[in-house]
Amino acid sequence: MRDPYSVLGVSQNASDEEVKKAYRELARKFHPDNYQNNPLADLAEEKMKEINEAYDTITKQRSGGYSGSSSRNYTGYQQSYGSGNPGYIRVRNLINAGDLEGAEQLLYEVGQRDGEWYFLSGSIAYRRGWLDEAMQNYTRAVQMEPGNMEYRQALAVMQRGAMGGYRPAGYATGIDTMDCCTTMLCLNCLCGGGRC
Repeated sequence: MRDPYSVLGVSQNASDEEVKKAYRELARKFHPDNYQNNPLADLAEEKMKEINEAYDTITKQRSGGYSGSSSRNYTGYQQSYGSGNPGYIRVRNLINAGDLEGAEQLLYEVGQRDGEWYFLSGSIAYRRGWLDEAMQNYTRAVQMEPGNMEYRQALAVMQRGAMGGYRPAGYATGIDTMDCCTTMLCLNCLCGGGRC
């Protein structure tokens, strides 16, 4: 992806409000609803995806992870690209509101297990910090719908995270406190009270 600031047409020193204003103006201009029955519809959709990714990248960098309004704004526009199933739209809204239990329950009531189902299941798992399950679901979504850029982008984030240690906000990276104590206790037992 190009530099996200240049995609939005702002400098890296721009305030959060300036970034948000630039995003909204571009989103209004390139939103797919403005290009229905237009030969430029595919280009507008690609541009909108690039704008969403740039805004999402900037807000994540500035906030330090997945949280807050950035994901709401990002997936709010992505709903236009989904299957159009009203159940899925409600699931997305619940995920964005942080109601993961409600989103999961509604998702299991949908019945069909298509690419969108696996993508949303992966999104719920990701928000919970269940990264292996998220990776499996995103992979399945991409296998079912390889042309869906939203699914591919989510999988790419997971794959980069697997290499670089990226974790969602609130997810402990590395060894947590309990694991550290357990490890030290085991080492102490194995080394005979510190005589290794």
